[in-house]
Amino acid sequence: MHRAKAVEGAVGTSTVANMMNRDHMRAFFRRAAALAAFVALLWAVQVVNWIVGYGLNPAFGLIPRQPGGLDGVVAMPLLHGSFAHLMANTPPLLVMGGLLVATTTRALLPVNAVVIGLGGGLVWLFGSSAIHIGASGLVFGWFGFLMTRGLVDRSPITLGAALMVGVLYGSILWGVLPGQPGVSWEAHMFGALAGAAAAFLVRTRVHAPRLGSVDLD
Repeated sequence: MHRAKAVEGAVGTSTVANMMNRDHMRAFFRRAAALAAFVALLWAVQVVNWIVGYGLNPAFGLIPRQPGGLDGVVAMPLLHGSFAHLMANTPPLLVMGGLLVATTTRALLPVNAVVIGLGGGLVWLFGSSAIHIGASGLVFGWFGFLMTRGLVDRSPITLGAALMVGVLYGSILWGVLPGQPGVSWEAHMFGALAGAAAAFLVRTRVHAPRLGSVDLD
């Protein structure tokens, strides 16, 4: 009798675990589909921008300290100066976005709100007098978030994601230095800082044990 109850309980636990795994997979595919749709939107906007002679850039780009350029805080990641510009941003968007959707649960919107709002707001306040466009600020924001979250959360998953991002894209940190003509290094720097801030401000609930032996000094 007790054995039958134990087996019955084990079956019930297994069923619940299977249902949770299916729910996690469905959530992952929804987030992955949203990422693919976002990248597709960038390319659609780029085609429209190209057709109108890149007239969207001065109309909706971020122009520091100009009230008319404040909408660029949100619109800046959607606009690019050429197909080559967007092509350069697409692979890191897919790689880092893929790591985000795989390891971040229920916090993608808050994380991106901090990256876009804080990063773009700092560019508007302190950026050089130019039209700032491009998704590279978002790329740097995701980079800063993934790297910093690995140290903040200290789970195997987040540390692994941070290591992968560091190996693949650590060299992009040179993009935060001024001196490259036509490159908004301010968007890169403030995006990375906003991403790091998001790692502290937004808890992403990664379902993995923490590593207590990690030395942060």
